[in-house]
Amino acid sequence: MKLGFASAILPDQSFEYVVDFAAANGYRSVEMMCWPVGKAERRYAGVTHIDADALDEARVQAIREKLAETGVEISALGYYPNPLDPDAAKAEEARSHIKKLILAARKLDVNAVNTFIGRDQHANLSDNMRMFKKVWPDIIRFAEDNGVRVAIENCPMLFTQDEWPGGKNLAVSPRIWREMFSTIDSANFGLNYDPSHFLLQQMDYIRPIYEFTDKLFHVHIKDAKIRKDLLDEVGIFAAPLDYMLPKLPGLGEIDWGKFVSALTDVGYNGHIAVEVEDKAFEDTLEDRLMSLRLSQRYVSQFLWSE
Repeated sequence: MKLGFASAILPDQSFEYVVDFAAANGYRSVEMMCWPVGKAERRYAGVTHIDADALDEARVQAIREKLAETGVEISALGYYPNPLDPDAAKAEEARSHIKKLILAARKLDVNAVNTFIGRDQHANLSDNMRMFKKVWPDIIRFAEDNGVRVAIENCPMLFTQDEWPGGKNLAVSPRIWREMFSTIDSANFGLNYDPSHFLLQQMDYIRPIYEFTDKLFHVHIKDAKIRKDLLDEVGIFAAPLDYMLPKLPGLGEIDWGKFVSALTDVGYNGHIAVEVEDKAFEDTLEDRLMSLRLSQRYVSQFLWSE
């Protein structure tokens, strides 16, 4: 497995800075955030380390040279909008940019684009699934035509009050995954699996590794802590950030030994990317860099070097 990190935690640093830091600190890859240039609407969104709208041949060559110089790979291009947004203009913007990233990935010889299915948070599951069946086959055909895989993260996107009641991402459970992958039976359509989202939902985060082995395109390494004292105050129907804290790997409740063991059981040898969303490490750039150093140190105990 190749240990990397998601670049969103370094929003103000350049592509070159991010790659140099990865190379100097034991990371073999980076999931590069590729949002359209502009203002972020939520934490960790709106980060642009590769601008797909400015990816001319000179920029492609510069990126390739930097990667070759450092030995760092791009594990995926990351962009996490809502392609099923009830606002038609926002939904179309998201779908269009996903396709731009598929083309960008092809230019850069990157294997995957990581994203969300999206969801109308005010519509029921059946209505959202019907919308999925209208929207996503075309996107996946486009990915197939360009030789790029699309990896869907299982984040529910209902952490804040404005994301309730249904959340903004459909792909949150094995039952939904089975219907998605039955509807679109494609080798280019799979998962960017983050176990912390199943911990939040009180689900088994190990079992999916064995059932969905062929769909594991990319893995996020993010931990979480459930504050039982706060949960007792608000209950499970409260916004999760009222009782759940994202943490660095090893500082939460995920059993990473068992998790990585399961990945080795099924022969997963792809990218695993640390995703830092721990508020205890956000105040300064040095805090964020330290969070990545600590995460690399912790996760590396379960891996081996070539």
